[in-house]
Amino acid sequence: MNYTQTLTQSQELCLNHFLIPNTLRGFHNTNTTIETTRSQRDAYCMHGILEVQETDKVCSGCGKVMHINNRKPCTLRHLSIGATLMHVRFDRPQFYCVSCRNSKMQSVPFKAENHFITIELENYTRDLLSIGTYTLKQVAEITGLGKNTVKAIDLKRLKELYTIDGEVLKKPEDYTRYLGIDEFKLHDGHKYATHIIDMETGHILWIAHGKKKQVVYDFIEHVGLKWMDHVEAVACDMNSNYQEAFEEKCEHIQVVFDHFHIIKNFNDKVINEVRKDEQNRLKNEGNIEAAAALKKTRYILMSSRETLIRKDNEARNGKIIKEGSSLFNIPNITRKEGHEVRYDELLKENALIFTLDVVKEKLRYAYTLNDESKMADEISSIVEICQATKNKHFQWFGRLLDNHFEGIIAHATIKISAGKIEGINNKIKTLRRQGYGYPDDEYFFLKLIDASRKTYVRNVPSHKICD
Repeated sequence: MNYTQTLTQSQELCLNHFLIPNTLRGFHNTNTTIETTRSQRDAYCMHGILEVQETDKVCSGCGKVMHINNRKPCTLRHLSIGATLMHVRFDRPQFYCVSCRNSKMQSVPFKAENHFITIELENYTRDLLSIGTYTLKQVAEITGLGKNTVKAIDLKRLKELYTIDGEVLKKPEDYTRYLGIDEFKLHDGHKYATHIIDMETGHILWIAHGKKKQVVYDFIEHVGLKWMDHVEAVACDMNSNYQEAFEEKCEHIQVVFDHFHIIKNFNDKVINEVRKDEQNRLKNEGNIEAAAALKKTRYILMSSRETLIRKDNEARNGKIIKEGSSLFNIPNITRKEGHEVRYDELLKENALIFTLDVVKEKLRYAYTLNDESKMADEISSIVEICQATKNKHFQWFGRLLDNHFEGIIAHATIKISAGKIEGINNKIKTLRRQGYGYPDDEYFFLKLIDASRKTYVRNVPSHKICD
């Protein structure tokens, strides 16, 4: 419940000379009071008179002059002054036409559409939201508005930027050579969404529910085949059917599987599983000491030799190594031994682990090649090694490479990285975490599109700020 404070004479004198800016066209401030809102924040309440325009008196039905039939109080939220909120209060005339019996309220030129706030406050709220660093709750605290009101303003802003009439997503303004596609978890219960991005700019071009071929079909229909003729390649992972969808609609597009997705599959499905199997085998054979030696070696087996050498040097220089990424944290391993020495011992003790090292290094070398035929020879060699081991995990990886052979060797001539895709995925996680979840999918999708178009500049030079 609002209530008016008792003001001293000096406060009244000060407030009576505190006038609303002239941007509130037609409003004249007559006196000011200080009120306390429901949130227990002080608010300047500017009482005044709203001028009646000649156009307000004209009846839209018959064109005759209307007369004032009633007056209703109107209060609008306005720009805050520091931590103090501000309200604008005036009587709003109601006009009545005697001839056609129509009635209407006086128009308020500075009132925001669909909200009891001024246009200036709405624009200020939009500016805060467009920065991209404030959450809805933070903007609500700054402006004094409700969270739902801030969301409605933000949704309107996003629809104006990225949709046509608030319904259809705008088509990309420019052509692009490379696309990237990936799915992400939308809600619990195996609900997913898919985003398609411009790999050169990192902008999200399309986002929709599901992770099926239909998402690709809808995107191609949205941009048109003429636009798709300019696309040369698309980057995607190997665990989806996006490849088939693009090949069905646009045969000229080359699907590319980059280094990140290959190594991720190798690390998760081969290195990790082989290590676990070997550890269990040694335990069953009674070789407890050898099994213990394989504990906490996941990081070492997945790292390149250059990384192990660098970690050893950092540890010897006194840098604290993260738990699980250093052999110095494992019992019975001395600081003199280090990653590289222990890694060599693991290779000597186990033939399968030695094969892991061979395949890992050959994969790394293959993705440095710029000749497609040479890369094809290297990948074929890896497939043969995997099949020769007779190990189910290696054989699975060999089949994976063989089934996606063309898209893998295409990386030799089309250097597409998954960096921008993973960057978008990180933004999705960050945005969801900051907002404590977004139950409104339409709003969340537009927020993601907006976030993909913002660049973060750290430590901007002082001369740029001055400019």
